[in-house]
Amino acid sequence: MGNRLTGFLIALIVGAAAAMAAPPAWEEVTSPQPSVVQSFEMEGQTEVVVRDGYIYIWSQRPVTVKLFSILGQQIHQETVAAGIHRLRLNSKGIFILRAGSLTKRVTL
Repeated sequence: MGNRLTGFLIALIVGAAAAMAAPPAWEEVTSPQPSVVQSFEMEGQTEVVVRDGYIYIWSQRPVTVKLFSILGQQIHQETVAAGIHRLRLNSKGIFILRAGSLTKRVTL
């Protein structure tokens, strides 16, 4: 049991380090896939969707987006303009995304 927990913690730390190695960058999406647009609830000012290995964010106004590892380490921070943007990370795992007042757990 102890070895399994140790292995799990090492995998989390390695995943967080890999995510921090290459800085991600948000890119504007001019013509998103229909399945992405339909996934947005569009009730608030900011929505987040995970689809096809990308994190998509839609916002009615410019918003500061912060991405954290599951261990709480900040991986990336960027202010994106209004519209739809997407981000692809080099690693898989569970992340916390904070965009303005919206906080969401993201699994890739």
